[in-house]
Amino acid sequence: MIETHDIVRPPGELVAGLRAIGSATASSELNRLGVRSAHIRGPVSHTPGVCVAGPALTLQFMPKREDLYPVDEYAEPEKQLHRHVLYHTQPGDIVVVDARGDMSSGVFGEMMMLYFKSRGGLGVVVDGCVRDLGKVRELGLGVWVRGATPNFHSQTGIFPTAVNVPVACGDTVVMPGDIIVADDDGAVVVPIKLAPALLAEASLHAEWEEFSRLRLSQGGDLRAYYPLSKEATPEYERWRDARRGAGA
Repeated sequence: MIETHDIVRPPGELVAGLRAIGSATASSELNRLGVRSAHIRGPVSHTPGVCVAGPALTLQFMPKREDLYPVDEYAEPEKQLHRHVLYHTQPGDIVVVDARGDMSSGVFGEMMMLYFKSRGGLGVVVDGCVRDLGKVRELGLGVWVRGATPNFHSQTGIFPTAVNVPVACGDTVVMPGDIIVADDDGAVVVPIKLAPALLAEASLHAEWEEFSRLRLSQGGDLRAYYPLSKEATPEYERWRDARRGAGA
């Protein structure tokens, strides 16, 4: 019997706050906190307009060795680890897959993703492909992948080897339980230890950006309002205090 470990999930309010700031602000603020690039390069959004944040369930693939894994798609299903990562799904989870950038193996298809969705899963980030992409999109999940293929998960050159271990997805390290923030700009991994500091900094960033966005839409000078200049800071502070006083 195969046993795999679950993850430790972060507080819901922390995840909700990170979702509100989006991937671009998360990436830039993580850079200020010392993480040069948290962008998971390669997978792109196939569900425009969808923004998700949640803890990472991780799945690792390796180059296929036929003596270690059955060739048939449905052979010994309970030995197929891509199923086991989904067994851990709780509401709000995101599955992150190191599929080695392989473009010929569909890590998941419609039926697997239907199960994931029914358990409350939010989205998948795959450094590789899925199959049944149109049907998967119809489920309402967020989908960040390199592409699509008609092939099943181990049909060609890779096979699943580990669940909820550190993975390199798009050459970016993702630890089980790290928070993924993903939207139209891509997917960013937020190290769990940095998440509270990131949220605090990003919330301040988001507030002054909202002020700058307002002033720029009114014809304000880019040099004054983006980034916020020292000269414009008192004006921003008055706007901020008035807004907070009004309960906005």
